[in-house]
Amino acid sequence: MSKQILILPGDGIGPEIMAEAVKVLELANDKYQLGFELSHDVIGGAAIDKHGVPLADETLARARVADAVLLGAVGGPKWDKLDRAIRPEKGLLKIRSELKLFGNLRPAILYPQLAEASTLKPEVVSGLDILIVRELTGGIYFGGPRGIRTLDNGEREGYNTLPYSESEIRRIARVGFDMARVRSKKLCSVDKANVLEASQLWREIVEQVAADYPDVELSHMYVDNAAMQLVRAPKQFDVIVTENMFGDILSDQASMLTGSIGMLPSASLDANNKGMYEPCHGSAPDIAGQGIANPLATILSVSMMLRYSFNLVAAADAIEKAVSLVLDQGLRTGDIWSVGNAKVGTQEMGDAVVAALRNL
Repeated sequence: MSKQILILPGDGIGPEIMAEAVKVLELANDKYQLGFELSHDVIGGAAIDKHGVPLADETLARARVADAVLLGAVGGPKWDKLDRAIRPEKGLLKIRSELKLFGNLRPAILYPQLAEASTLKPEVVSGLDILIVRELTGGIYFGGPRGIRTLDNGEREGYNTLPYSESEIRRIARVGFDMARVRSKKLCSVDKANVLEASQLWREIVEQVAADYPDVELSHMYVDNAAMQLVRAPKQFDVIVTENMFGDILSDQASMLTGSIGMLPSASLDANNKGMYEPCHGSAPDIAGQGIANPLATILSVSMMLRYSFNLVAAADAIEKAVSLVLDQGLRTGDIWSVGNAKVGTQEMGDAVVAALRNL
């Protein structure tokens, strides 16, 4: 029985980077006889242009029955003036919420070949391997009430709500502990418990869950300190678990430790490890259509999909090795280029990974 993969390229550089990731996925599918069947649909701005909404009901239905979803990126200035309720980003938030993809895994790994591409000194980031576990379907991005209102004095006020229930905290904490257990058995929970009641409950529940993981060393850190420590001494971290907004910010910050956000894949998982896989970067409309975007984060998202949703470890390892071999060859897209290396475009980088994978 074939396994269904839904491909959602999205907007901006999404179609360009997705084309390269699909080439890698199709080769892996053939080389390792994985039995995948791929289908394509639209999300974000592309869906607005086609359906008038950022996520059509039929697309969501296809995502529900698929075994995994591979997504590019959404958004762009073309749709910025639309009502906020139907902007491209709403499609992304909706599919995460509707598929109950609460557990977001964002690895920040520095390939040794890219130590010079990091904005930090090589001795600070060399050997970096951090996993950020971000709660993805709760918190301030989804909480209510929210809106913009006019006060009695005529002044407008924007407001949002940051709610977290015990069950939401408990399930993402378990993901963090489970990830830490198979790595270095160190988990840092990031919150703002000195100010926010939601964070106070977060810390309390994480402490309760820790009792079930006596082999994992738990520490706590306020988010402002965590942001500082990520650039001061990032290798002190192994697995970080945190709420939605903090995870969004910290994972983007961590991306610069690795040389470029163009190197960071992600997995968003439900309780049964069905997932949606996407690069951490956005749609980069400023470079869309130029053929210069880095496809490696999307290609590495394919590897994460094989690993986490299908337990196809050998195929996942092979894709990661192919990426490393291409970096050994000195091929670099502009975001990770340095003097002495060969600057290549999106398609050239994708073709090089395909060639490396074929020869493994």
